[in-house]
Amino acid sequence: MAPTLVGLSHRTAPVEVRERLAFPGGDAERALAALRLDGVEEAVLLATCNRTELYLNPEDERALARVEALLARTAGTLPGPIDRYLYHRSGDDVALHLFRVVAGLDSMVLGEAEVQGQVREAYQRSAEVDPPMTGAVLNRLFQTALSVGGRVRSETSIGEGTASVASVAVDLARKIFGDLGGRRILVLGAGDTAERVVASLGREGVRGVTVANRTYDRALDLAERLHGRAVRMEEITCSLAECDIVVTSTSAPHPLITRATLAEARPRGPTRPLLMIDIAIPRDVEPEVGSMPEVFLYNVDDLQRSLDESLDQRREAAVAAEALVAREAESFGSWQRTLVVVPVIRALREHGERVRARELERLLERMPHLSGADRDTLEAFSRRLLKRLLHEPTARLRGAAEEGRAEEIVALVRHLTGGDEG
Repeated sequence: MAPTLVGLSHRTAPVEVRERLAFPGGDAERALAALRLDGVEEAVLLATCNRTELYLNPEDERALARVEALLARTAGTLPGPIDRYLYHRSGDDVALHLFRVVAGLDSMVLGEAEVQGQVREAYQRSAEVDPPMTGAVLNRLFQTALSVGGRVRSETSIGEGTASVASVAVDLARKIFGDLGGRRILVLGAGDTAERVVASLGREGVRGVTVANRTYDRALDLAERLHGRAVRMEEITCSLAECDIVVTSTSAPHPLITRATLAEARPRGPTRPLLMIDIAIPRDVEPEVGSMPEVFLYNVDDLQRSLDESLDQRREAAVAAEALVAREAESFGSWQRTLVVVPVIRALREHGERVRARELERLLERMPHLSGADRDTLEAFSRRLLKRLLHEPTARLRGAAEEGRAEEIVALVRHLTGGDEG
């Protein structure tokens, strides 16, 4: 009944590999459907800009092989086999890993909160299909993880401080432009992170916000919140010619801004600096754009290097967060290990109930003079007695399971009760 996972993250794979496995739009649903057709009954796919992970239950070598085959097909040709980027977790390590992820302890930005919503969305995607792709173990695993994430943020200061993609964007803009007053910004995509970046830049005096998105209504909505204007995606070339800063966060499967796009937007060549912050996976800006004169291009991995310098406060809080996560993971592991004895406890109770009912019936046959009330009293007494007799063995069974000694105890109980025999 133990879960397992296979995945990759910013710790094991560079951005050019992660963007191949981003599963944008409806690709996550299609991937889960493909796994179900391939015989994988329980799975949760967590895909963010920094990680792609598949959680499975139960641990099954064939299911793992099918998941890895799906990842390899999706990634296509890579600079080496996909195995070099993947990690695996099983048993108790799965809960500890997921709890650290949802708490922001394994994030590119230590303590960031956005990952909790991404985990919730991934879980709901699998839990709400018909039939669900989550059973008792995955349901408990993800529900507990979301609870742990909430507790970490309410009971520790892991989320405090200014370390964020938005704060790094502001620092970069100041280094390039100095005074940000009156600078113009183009936003591709209507994601939360991009909105926070633009809002932070706006507080520094950036003006003239233009928003483009695949869905024009969403562009209008974000532009209204940012006091800017919306354009359609096919109109971005004109906006590129006018802006000083570009922030991209779409789910497009291929770059939206290439050298050719920028050359068309600025046919006379660079006349002023252009800061491009590409926080999309897959990347929205062709890497070669960064080599053009006066273009300063940063992707999520570049931002990480800047963020590492400003996380001391959160690292201190992470000590308490790690302790909380470890306790909750241990508790989940204990619960998970007790599952193996549940059928045995059920069988033990059923065996006891059969014996109780049979012996009570024999007793009542020898005492026909008893009134109905007396018979009910004996019935209730026999049930209480059975419950008392089974309480200690049941508790010891669960305790043995939590300690990892379930197999020997289960075999003994089955032997003592004669298996399914009455």
